Amino acid sequence: MTARTVKSEMRGGVLILTLNAPEKKNAISTEMRTDLRDQLTQAMANADVRAIVLTGAAGTFCAGADVSQMVVKDISSARKRLRILHDVVRLLMTGEKPTIAAVEGHAVGAGLSLALACDFVVASETAKLGAVFAKMGLIGDCGLLWTLPQRIGQAKARDMLFSAGIQNGSEALADGLIDALVSPGEALDVAVNKAGDYAAVAPLAISATKSVLNKGASSIEDILAIEEDVGAKLAESADHAEAKQAFLEKRKPVFSGK
Repeated sequence: MTARTVKSEMRGGVLILTLNAPEKKNAISTEMRTDLRDQLTQAMANADVRAIVLTGAAGTFCAGADVSQMVVKDISSARKRLRILHDVVRLLMTGEKPTIAAVEGHAVGAGLSLALACDFVVASETAKLGAVFAKMGLIGDCGLLWTLPQRIGQAKARDMLFSAGIQNGSEALADGLIDALVSPGEALDVAVNKAGDYAAVAPLAISATKSVLNKGASSIEDILAIEEDVGAKLAESADHAEAKQAFLEKRKPVFSGK
């Protein structure tokens, strides 16, 4: 029986998805990208999953796409393979559940793209992060040309993409490429704890917030209009009623996502 390319584990309301091809430093094969898309789709529809952590097996996040499968028969086949990863990126970025990347070792190429598609990135001091597409004669993909400038600014993003250089964890934190720096071997536990923080708040509020932020409102008036619409709907939710009751009763709320 063939081992799953993406392993899953539940810890409370947190789903851990582990890229599982350690012999290739978790390079993204056709099987892995399809497996990851399918498991993320299921997770987003599962009310028991409140937050998702994405990591890699054997001390490496992801070494990018599986080069051995980079056989381009025609443009149509190349587009088809990329679209599967585009589905993955959309699920990570615009899905209803908060997503956290736990990075040990290399997160390069499409591996970096997957990490930056998550809402929060935890990386170890010995992590190696790089946008190495130009070394392969390719353009940054899986949303990286959007997510990278969002995190580190246009100038630094251009330099990182043009030089195809590698940053260690400390450099990545200083540039804003990652959100938390931890000792080697601690990225997953810290990411799961962060996911637990997210899982403890109202799911509808997180979903609505992600939706608004991803739309990229262009003015304060846009934001105020969204607040009036979305905020009013959330004020009628069972979760909001539960939060008020829990506050009055001096207890922790139990959210249902309704």
